[in-house]
Amino acid sequence: MINLILLFPILAFVILALFKKKFLNNLMINLYAVIHFLVSMAFCLNIDFLPMWKPCRFFAVDDTNKIFLAVMSVVFLAVAVYNNGYVQKETSLTKKLRHYTYMVLFFVFSMTGAVLSSNLGVSWVFIEGTTLASAYLIYFHKTKHSIEAAWKYVFICSIGIALAFVGIILMTVATGNLNTLFYRDLYNNAPLFNHFWLQLSFVFILFGIGTKMGLAPVHFWLPDAHAEAPSPISALLSATLLNSAFLMIVNVFRIMVFAGCADYARIMLLVMGFLSLFITAVFVYHINNYKRMLAYSSIENMGILAIGTALGGVGMLAAIIHLIGHSLIKASFFLTSGNILETYGTKKIKAVTGLLKRDRRTGWLWVASFVGIAAFPPSVLFVSEFLMVKTMFLQKHYLICALFLILLTIVIYGLGKAVIRMAFSAEKDENQEETSEKVKLDWTMYVPQIVMLVIAFTIGIYMPQGLSQMVLMAVAGF
Repeated sequence: MINLILLFPILAFVILALFKKKFLNNLMINLYAVIHFLVSMAFCLNIDFLPMWKPCRFFAVDDTNKIFLAVMSVVFLAVAVYNNGYVQKETSLTKKLRHYTYMVLFFVFSMTGAVLSSNLGVSWVFIEGTTLASAYLIYFHKTKHSIEAAWKYVFICSIGIALAFVGIILMTVATGNLNTLFYRDLYNNAPLFNHFWLQLSFVFILFGIGTKMGLAPVHFWLPDAHAEAPSPISALLSATLLNSAFLMIVNVFRIMVFAGCADYARIMLLVMGFLSLFITAVFVYHINNYKRMLAYSSIENMGILAIGTALGGVGMLAAIIHLIGHSLIKASFFLTSGNILETYGTKKIKAVTGLLKRDRRTGWLWVASFVGIAAFPPSVLFVSEFLMVKTMFLQKHYLICALFLILLTIVIYGLGKAVIRMAFSAEKDENQEETSEKVKLDWTMYVPQIVMLVIAFTIGIYMPQGLSQMVLMAVAGF
């Protein structure tokens, strides 16, 4: 089954290159999304419907990456459905849309490889592949701002990838004569590693892959890239790419735990996590672009994941729950921002007024997404953040708990101020152009958000036993 989801994009490339039919673009994305979803659900249910295929030893499914793969599949399927309506509004040439399809398939393929890789070096290769694929997607509209965002993304992430490569080299020095980068071998032999070189390796890998994850202070590419990319791509960047990078950091952190260097790694994660929250709290009040606002919210939530990982135990459990909720809700938020952009033709917060009157469904999706990301009950993020606060109290980290709550409150107020103004304000901005006819959006541009929000709110009230068991197994060893 691993072979199936890794080889299908290659087959799709060949079909698209040979036949060059416009209808094949959406068909291949939708088909890959369905196959990806079915395979990931089969992994979650421990069903192997292709037992005769033996996967390459460089890829494997374990208790941790199973969660990441399932989240990616759900988000990708939602984005694929949304994309059907989105490309109807796109006036680009058929050739340009075909290139868009190529890169979407390559992007998801790279993230899938990064999640499923059982080798640290292979993970690094696929993380680099995500940079190459998503750079074109960020540049897709070919405007002055999009090319600037794409170059910034490539430049900063390439430096990050180079730092991570140095970290991997230092990891091989720390392992001595082990001569392997397979995670299982690294876990089993971690107590024998040289602590100095291992700690130095973690610094380089955390800063390098933290660049792709969007952790401060190496987050500078993220607001521009998310703001300029097409809305379906913004959803994938925030809800799946950042998770793929986070998984690599989690795997390296587990090596630190087994090696007895957990305290050192926890301090690094706490510093970058709180810095990410602080950066978001500072900038969220000075943003006039709602897609950039959502990008800074992603930085904040990546910081929360880092903090939960650093806390360990229940904190790590909360981080995995938070990852699930954030991916679903933020994907819904970005897709809904695409509806707003189609309706108003602007990304400026001040230019969007009376959203509920202009498009009631988009307006309520926008408000519901805010309620979810702000961790108001019954959002599943309320559960994850409550567990983190509880863990801080139990570990007697009263000061950082207070700081955590203050920064979250500031961010929620900043997001809420913009969302409420856009949705409920009846005033007309002077720069807003009157449209002679109302923009009509396809049903596929509403349903994916509704489904993801329903899932996020439902598991905030009741988490099925199968899912809760998967989450518990994913954090074993932390």
